[in-house]
Amino acid sequence: MTFKQAAVLAPVSFFLGVLFICFNVDHRLLWGEITEDVITDGFQFYTTFFNAPPAIKALLHGMVGVGLIGLLSKLFQWDESAMFFDGSSLAVYVFGIAVYLTVTIQSLRTIVSPIKEVDEREDQIMAMRVLAAGNTIIIFA
Repeated sequence: MTFKQAAVLAPVSFFLGVLFICFNVDHRLLWGEITEDVITDGFQFYTTFFNAPPAIKALLHGMVGVGLIGLLSKLFQWDESAMFFDGSSLAVYVFGIAVYLTVTIQSLRTIVSPIKEVDEREDQIMAMRVLAAGNTIIIFA
């Protein structure tokens, strides 16, 4: 295994691990019966996730950068593998980043720090379910 492959596999495996941890809460929000316990568990989990220390957030975003650098560096050697597999892998990786930026961050903000007199509890619950769906989309992408 080369350094370029490791630079791609390590961040992808890391994020799949993080998303599977989130899936413990997400599957009950998406496919289970929505009870007050499920909602409370979701709020507590995602509030803890959002209020993580800056070092944790830096690690998450740094791993995104390592994955991008690894995929882009694999494209410099243009062969059939780079043309088909690495190019499509880069597209899926960028799709995952786009879902993270547009769905995950906005939903976490709505859940943890709602805008007063605009976001109601129902909006927070819907944002939590949208976040769970976004996490599931990233897992399967």
